[in-house]
Amino acid sequence: MSKDCDCEGRKSLDLSGYIRSIPDFPKPGILFRDITPLLRSAEAFREAVRRLAEPFRTAGIQVVAAAEARGFLFAGPVALELGVGVVPIRKPGKLPWKTISWTYQLEYGTDTLQMHADAVSPGQRVLVLDDVLATGGTVEACCRMIEQAGGQVAGCAFLVELRSLGGRNRLEGYPVFSLIQYD
Repeated sequence: MSKDCDCEGRKSLDLSGYIRSIPDFPKPGILFRDITPLLRSAEAFREAVRRLAEPFRTAGIQVVAAAEARGFLFAGPVALELGVGVVPIRKPGKLPWKTISWTYQLEYGTDTLQMHADAVSPGQRVLVLDDVLATGGTVEACCRMIEQAGGQVAGCAFLVELRSLGGRNRLEGYPVFSLIQYD
């Protein structure tokens, strides 16, 4: 894996070298971007977490929110980097307390996410984090629930962004940051 220098003079990894491309998964015509090689490397995973947190260190983030399941893999470590807690956003029926829900459109149908009604306090600054920004529906649903609870979405961060799918457009009005982009 190649290394470059970052702005602080430290050696940093080319994280894109840890993303595996798998054609025709989960169905023909799809080029799947597999993050598991990055997760398997302690050095790459640590560097990805550091870089995901970096733009938000001075943004007054008070909590990191993420949708299951792969978003959780980055939300915990990024929250620790920022010295804040984590809000899990899950599929219906997975959270034991009073919840709020958001249903959103998929390419073929709908999906619903939930979070605890008291997970975000009014005015709280929230970073929404996920592994991949594709069409943006999942993170948009997360943002809407956070706002419904009175929170303020201070930013949305992603390890990988698939630009050709237009997810950034769906998140217009929110600061969006991604480490690795594919067209």
